Amino acid sequence: MSAAPPVVTAAELGVDDEERPARVLSGFPARLVGIVALALALLSVWQVFRPLAQGSQYYLVVFLAVALPLVFLSYRSWWGPLDRADGPSVLDWVLAAVTLVVCLYPVLPFVIGDAGGGYDAFLDRQGMLAPLDVVMGGLLLVLVLEACRRTTGVILPVVCLVFLGYGYYGGLLPQDWSIAHAGLDIDQIVDALYNSGSGFYGTPLDVAASYIVLFTLYGAVLEFSGAARFFVDLSVSLFRRSHSAAGRTAVASGFLLGTVSGSGTATAVSTGAVTWPILRKAGYRPEQAGGMLAAAGVGAILSPPTLGVAAFIVAEYLDVSYVTVLGWALIPTLLYYLGILLSVEIDARRIHAEGRAPVDLADGPLPTPWWKLLGRFGYHFSSLIVIVVLLLAGMSATRAVVYATVLALLLAIPDRMLRRSAETDAHRWTRKTVTQFVIEALRSLSLGMRSALPVVAVCAAAGVITAMTTKTGLGAQLAALLVKAGSALSDNPAVILATTAVLAAIALSLLGLAVPVTASFVIGWVIIGPALLDLHVAAPAAAMFVFYFSVLSEVTPPTALAAVGAAAVTGAKAMPTMWHALRYALPAFLVPLMFVLTDSGQHLLGRGPLLDVLWVSAAACVGVAALAAATGGWLFGIGAIGPIPRVLAAAAGLTLLYPNPVATGIGLGLLVVAAVAGLVDRANRTSTDTP
Repeated sequence: MSAAPPVVTAAELGVDDEERPARVLSGFPARLVGIVALALALLSVWQVFRPLAQGSQYYLVVFLAVALPLVFLSYRSWWGPLDRADGPSVLDWVLAAVTLVVCLYPVLPFVIGDAGGGYDAFLDRQGMLAPLDVVMGGLLLVLVLEACRRTTGVILPVVCLVFLGYGYYGGLLPQDWSIAHAGLDIDQIVDALYNSGSGFYGTPLDVAASYIVLFTLYGAVLEFSGAARFFVDLSVSLFRRSHSAAGRTAVASGFLLGTVSGSGTATAVSTGAVTWPILRKAGYRPEQAGGMLAAAGVGAILSPPTLGVAAFIVAEYLDVSYVTVLGWALIPTLLYYLGILLSVEIDARRIHAEGRAPVDLADGPLPTPWWKLLGRFGYHFSSLIVIVVLLLAGMSATRAVVYATVLALLLAIPDRMLRRSAETDAHRWTRKTVTQFVIEALRSLSLGMRSALPVVAVCAAAGVITAMTTKTGLGAQLAALLVKAGSALSDNPAVILATTAVLAAIALSLLGLAVPVTASFVIGWVIIGPALLDLHVAAPAAAMFVFYFSVLSEVTPPTALAAVGAAAVTGAKAMPTMWHALRYALPAFLVPLMFVLTDSGQHLLGRGPLLDVLWVSAAACVGVAALAAATGGWLFGIGAIGPIPRVLAAAAGLTLLYPNPVATGIGLGLLVVAAVAGLVDRANRTSTDTP
């Protein structure tokens, strides 16, 4: 097999969709952070089987007390002379120490005047905090916002400050405004954040500490086991002889590798390092290839069996099992990748028509046949299969992923033996190789925990938003305003719902430009979710609508991180790459609207009678194909099409994405007209070109 460039792991990249680059630590700080991160990873696993007797919120207090100091040691402050790129500064050590004390304060058994006294005494003071409680809670607020700023930038902390300002100054708003309220004082704000189940220790952090961390550890172990390299090798091998092999390889690699990394940016960069030479040889321009890589990478966040971190919050908010959310995501995932693959096929035909690709794409050494790769390394799929099987058997997601992680660790042993078998005695396990294997395995767990730190900071900060929204009733008020805006255009319920859904989609896309996916979903759910529910949209459809648009904001210019990462690999300009990524992902921006426009849209989530699910899914597939033809300017069986057929194809696609039998018939008719117009265009071009 031809040698492939090494796969870059998400942890090694030190950058995720939720974060800025982490420091590259060395020496004592590296050992300390590594050991503490490993201990926290093991505590997370321990909590699955032997939960702390004091309850889940007690665990969250301890979890945050360990995780938050690691953020200050692992991420730069960007404060000029106080900052260091190669290790923690004195300020970072001080902040880490203060954070440890402030976070542990609720559980420390020491009595300090009318404060302290342990966890039970702290809870007994809920609503009547002691002055020291308020000071500690205020300090933790500042530290959480600073940790969030270091990992994700300044936008999310500013959003949190806006919500805090609204909570404090809401009483000064004109009382005839629907969003006005009585106003909260400092004690009430700190109590809501520090000593309740809706603040720092609310659902977002609970999901991060109970689910997200475990799946992040699983992804890190999968990378360590060799699964990431196998997935890329398999993708390269599967499509080695077809004309669209390069594009198919990039998309398949993005999908398979995304199940490992769970990060759109890391997936785009990792697959780009391997597939960009293939794409360049096939005739793809840098911006075009970068857009494809970004779209495929972000799609992995939407794909079972791991999905994005916000999917765990969906399950928690709706009180359903994680496997239920996986089922809802299955058909939309197929539609997303169908749109990308059709665009890839169109690109391949256009590239060949323009003469930008070599005649023989199989020049050079061919990769190992796919059946041989499956025979040697196909066992890497087993841990992914185990997760699904255990979930279907009724096991909790936390236990299922722990067992899958253990299996992936064990599978790393045959992977190393098979890959080293060509070397003399390399397949034999000596004491030195066993020791090295154990150290690398523990290091992968530690790196997995470190890669989850930005999500922990985001989820803790998201608690500020949920607490202020709950305490002031802001969510219901903004939802009413959104519905009112839709009602201003028409009294027709269908028009009101459609207008509200479009406005909600725009709002979520804009929100995603400023804040990470997890925070975008939390904010969207507490504000936009109630608006959709008030219009009688089913809760699963509303939640998945918010989830998909929160994720898709990752490919929305001008801050599409995955596109920026892919552009760095291909040497492209960032902004054109973002627009290409948006073109590939365009059908995915329209499919979530189907969830909420009619009751039939829920069939795309696999909800309802089988025949209804099938016809709605089939109509959506044809609609996605029509949109791909419109954006790519190519109709299969006809070739390049002009402006009029493209407009007709776009209209057909939009109509087919409205889940209604009449609309489906109209959409199919428009598509037929688009095909006829395309044939006429081709005939005219042929007669013009004929001398």
